[in-house]
Amino acid sequence: MSTQSTALGSGAVPGRGALGLANADSGPMLPEPPRDRMRVQRLQDALFHQVTRFFAFSVLAILAAIIASLLYGAWPALQEFGAGFPFSAEWNPVADKFGGLISVYGTLSTSVIALVVAIPVSFGIAIFLTELCPPVLRGPLGIAVELLAAVPSIIYGMWGLFVFAPLFADYIQPVLSMTLGNLPFIGALFQGPKNGIGILSAGLILSVMVIPFIASVMRDVFEVVPGILKESAYGLGATTWEVVWNIVLPYTRVGVIGGVMLGLGRALGETMAVTFVIGNAHRISPSLYEAGNSIASTLANEFAEAASDLHVSSLIALGLILFFVTFVVLALSKILLMRLGRSEGEKT
Repeated sequence: MSTQSTALGSGAVPGRGALGLANADSGPMLPEPPRDRMRVQRLQDALFHQVTRFFAFSVLAILAAIIASLLYGAWPALQEFGAGFPFSAEWNPVADKFGGLISVYGTLSTSVIALVVAIPVSFGIAIFLTELCPPVLRGPLGIAVELLAAVPSIIYGMWGLFVFAPLFADYIQPVLSMTLGNLPFIGALFQGPKNGIGILSAGLILSVMVIPFIASVMRDVFEVVPGILKESAYGLGATTWEVVWNIVLPYTRVGVIGGVMLGLGRALGETMAVTFVIGNAHRISPSLYEAGNSIASTLANEFAEAASDLHVSSLIALGLILFFVTFVVLALSKILLMRLGRSEGEKT
């Protein structure tokens, strides 16, 4: 009896062992939320889920509607000229004979010229801003590059027609003809009338327009490279070029390709700037100095003046081809990025 009294007097509580003391020390339990509040939260979560799903599927619906409308408008031309429409160089509104080869050639050639010029220039800008530029100039120069992307395309077109084209014809085209024009195979590209208007001029204007997009993306992805990686390379004695080539580019390869694809998409669909300087002539010439046409410039020049239904349908068919070309380019870039990611995963 005395033993039990001693145990109870020592502070032990009947019915509580070690587990009971642990529960007591853990603090008070949080009260369960009311059932009404839980019901409201479930409704809010379900509503948020449905709204975001609607937004996602609305993009697909808009894309499908665009494709359907282009197919509907282009169907008379596709029925009349068949699968050979993109490969025919004939464009005669008087005789209602149309083909898309000239416009497709102008679109692809100007875009390729733009990327050939813009990629190395953008790469140099991004490397300078992230690795070599003094901190006091990094902000102003970065803002200046981004402001170039905000300039309207018609301003680029007017500048190209009234400022760039005369200077290009007087000082650059003669030099290109005397140097590159005398080389085998590629010499024919740099022979022809030196008036500053043509495929090459349009491609150079496009390069100026896409440089801000590519350079801004490259700069942003270069800045996310961990500093410890570059510092380690510098500590081992690597030069700036070796750090960029062996550390920065492999780390940011996917972002760099994405920036290039963004610039290509801008170049493929550009309208007003190209219309000003491409010459707007329905012919294909081996010379880049000759006037030509792109899909966008053809649509800008002729859509309002199209007299026959077949002419309008042919212009819409050109728009469908441009949509298809853009889709193929983006799909190929996506496949390339997936393969790069898969190869990186296999290496690790």
